[in-house]
Amino acid sequence: MSDPVIRIAAKGDGVTASGAFVAGTAPGDIVEADGSITRGADHVVPACRHFGTCGGCQLQHVSEPALAQFVTDRVVHAARGQGLEPARVAPAHLSPPGARRRASLRAQRVNGRVVLGFAEAGSHRLVDLAECPVLAPPLAALIAPLRHLLARFDGRLAVELDLAMADQGVDLALKGLSVEGLGPTEACLDFAREQGLARLALDQGYGPEALWEPEPLTVTLAGVAVPLPPGAFLQATADGEGALVGAACEWLAGAPTVADLFAGLGTFAFALAGPAKVLAVEADQAAHLACKAAAGRGQRPVHALHRDLFRNPLLPQELNRFAAVLLDPPRAGAKEQVARLAASAVGRVVYISCNPASWARDAASLVAAGYRLEELRPVGQFRWSSHVELASLFVR
Repeated sequence: MSDPVIRIAAKGDGVTASGAFVAGTAPGDIVEADGSITRGADHVVPACRHFGTCGGCQLQHVSEPALAQFVTDRVVHAARGQGLEPARVAPAHLSPPGARRRASLRAQRVNGRVVLGFAEAGSHRLVDLAECPVLAPPLAALIAPLRHLLARFDGRLAVELDLAMADQGVDLALKGLSVEGLGPTEACLDFAREQGLARLALDQGYGPEALWEPEPLTVTLAGVAVPLPPGAFLQATADGEGALVGAACEWLAGAPTVADLFAGLGTFAFALAGPAKVLAVEADQAAHLACKAAAGRGQRPVHALHRDLFRNPLLPQELNRFAAVLLDPPRAGAKEQVARLAASAVGRVVYISCNPASWARDAASLVAAGYRLEELRPVGQFRWSSHVELASLFVR
């Protein structure tokens, strides 16, 4: 008996009408009685030769409309799992291919050759990348040269590589690579010059230290050049950042004062500042200092506060000084801070999240305290991945 695939589950497997999970299928596919798959209209040719092996993407075989539906379903199902029904769900925003401006890769020496890429799905083995249609072209162009550089180092090799796009170009950090002596150091410096890197940082067990940085790195946020510390968090794509920031600015228009909690470098704070006075609260010291410095140089009404909101959340009486609050916490969510927010008199809350499950838990707490979930905006900036983000508006 044939069994149609009706949706995609959270981890990317197709789910049939009978409830079976079938990897590599798309909505509209038919699972035949003998286990074979008859492909439907939403099953497309993957963009990358490594798809199916590489663990970086789960959904390259899914059409654009089906991918957008998956992103929407992930967010809406998380809300409904907590008994929440948003007043409005906006169409999903999908970042285009070649837009990822940061990535973490690994490199190892396997049978005498350097293998560099992402891990295979469900494995620690690495896929030796020959291409990556997800990455921004300047990042993808470094894969082969990096493999050649690492091949020059002898002995056991186990290196973590973090790449990001700064205003000045590519920021590259290598962790686990032993660079001792004049020869290895010059090899790294020559590589940085030849590839036009904006910064090359090495972490040999004591945190990242810049080996090459011709000029201080910045990232522009809402027209403000913000210093970019090594390893600082950036939204995965400028396109996705624009969608999230645009939602926040629309929803908080007219608010004279805003508390931006888990503010990072100031992605949302600088966009909101001007019409509003913004308190930007961040626990990471390097990010806090970068935000503070940029606000001072740019003469923006952003007051940066260094505070760990997990251990020391803002209290209701502190929150009551603000007309609105924006939260953009890590994947774990913001349970303690949300509890204080629920007890406050704040009228508008914008909650940005990279984890629909922890967001839904926190959202239920806000709704129980009298907030209404007015709008949800699903954002798929991790293209072809099961990783989903969202922006949400709560009012009371």
